[in-house]
Amino acid sequence: MSRDSNKNQKNLDKNFKLMALSATVLVVLFVYTIFKTDNYIQSSSYYVGMIFLFGLLFLAIFLKLKQDKVREFVQKYSKNKNIQNSSFQTELNNSQQNIQSNQTHQVEPSNIKAVTSNVTFKDIAGIDEIKEELEEVVDFLNSPEKYLKHGIKLPKGVLLVGPPGVGKTLIARAVAGEADVPFFYQSGASFVQIYVGMGAKKVRELFSAAKANAPAIVFIDEIDAVGKKRDNKANEEREATLNELLTQMDGFEGDSGVIVIAATNKIEVLDDALLRAGRFDRRVYVGLPNVEDREKILNLYLKDTNNEINTINLAQQTAGFSSAAIATLINEALLNMIKRKAKILDNSDIEVAKNKLQFGKKQIKILDENQKEILAIYQACKAYIAKSKIALFDDKIEKINTTYPSFSELKENIKRDLAGVVGLEILRNEKYAISEMDIKDAYVLASKIVEDYKMTSSVEELISSIKNELRTTISSNIEEINRLKEIMIKNEVITLDDI
Repeated sequence: MSRDSNKNQKNLDKNFKLMALSATVLVVLFVYTIFKTDNYIQSSSYYVGMIFLFGLLFLAIFLKLKQDKVREFVQKYSKNKNIQNSSFQTELNNSQQNIQSNQTHQVEPSNIKAVTSNVTFKDIAGIDEIKEELEEVVDFLNSPEKYLKHGIKLPKGVLLVGPPGVGKTLIARAVAGEADVPFFYQSGASFVQIYVGMGAKKVRELFSAAKANAPAIVFIDEIDAVGKKRDNKANEEREATLNELLTQMDGFEGDSGVIVIAATNKIEVLDDALLRAGRFDRRVYVGLPNVEDREKILNLYLKDTNNEINTINLAQQTAGFSSAAIATLINEALLNMIKRKAKILDNSDIEVAKNKLQFGKKQIKILDENQKEILAIYQACKAYIAKSKIALFDDKIEKINTTYPSFSELKENIKRDLAGVVGLEILRNEKYAISEMDIKDAYVLASKIVEDYKMTSSVEELISSIKNELRTTISSNIEEINRLKEIMIKNEVITLDDI
């Protein structure tokens, strides 16, 4: 296109010069004839010709003076004409280039770029158990031959599950940083497009880029935005995008050097096909940090500041804080320190920051001692009945999961949901509205027992009998539950060794 434009410009300049030269020569010849000839020309055609030639000369001079505007007009006309003539050819060329790109995977799409992560596990505190789970992923990316010679293939997908703000994205970046491999980040929402087929196209581009740069990590944040369970309500674009994601994950082997890591807050809404073996077959649960973890996080965030903060006490006071919430707390405290023109961060700054978070944003639960004890009793009762590990802020408890559950096993799962409610009623002699989800899960399972499995006749009678059994068990073991409660208050977690 630019070559044609330059050519037109040269031709236009040449024409201007020829017009001016021709008109000048003709005018000179006619003037010369007037003064040299003996016979005066009486015909009117002579004067018409003279006027025409002088007009041509003036036109040439005018066009020469306005040549920039004339050139702009000609170029615009020429450009529009070229666009119309070449539009089909351009589309054809683009289509061929896209096909070649998808087939060879040699050229990385311009809109999907890899980044190099400078985050490592040393930059994240309070995730010791998670580090252990992910270290073999890092080791595989660093030394794949160690595993491949034994025919070992790493899981294709790792799903990070946990509440907002616990550092799922940071953990994925740390894995890429430790392995020193390209990191491809995409949000699940970025695949949700208005036009049909665009989401699936973006998935293809993402995986093509990752394969071209292998070993690499593909990280899909908030995957539930695109991976929700399919239902009868038609959503062609979302389903096409999900199908393409499933196809792409089936399209590479465990020795390809591409690891897919995804994050979600709601694993229960994900499509079953996404969670089956061979796709996201490894799940890592990232919970809220306990008191020990919070102390490590605080020490990490405060290491480069002048402060008079007792991190042990502050860790006790920030029950329920995620790592992101702790980062916000310290940042707000430092801002307050600057406002009062001080050079040392102290407890007064922390108190101002806590008040802002608690009463300003209304996002973070800051528990006082009484509230923490109520929650500790609730979780201790669940841990005692289930004989399972549980943390202070865990929403769920481990359940019995068998292919053909018995009536006793189903009742046991309802007991685990209702243990905290009944335990609080006994130990505190009061009913508390503390976890509607546990109660809802208990009633959903009880309804299945009655309506689907026909094992008993009444939901209310079943729930009532299970609560009576719980009252008997908990009343007989109050001393043991109080012991677990104290452990929960101190460590914010009850392990199997504690039970």
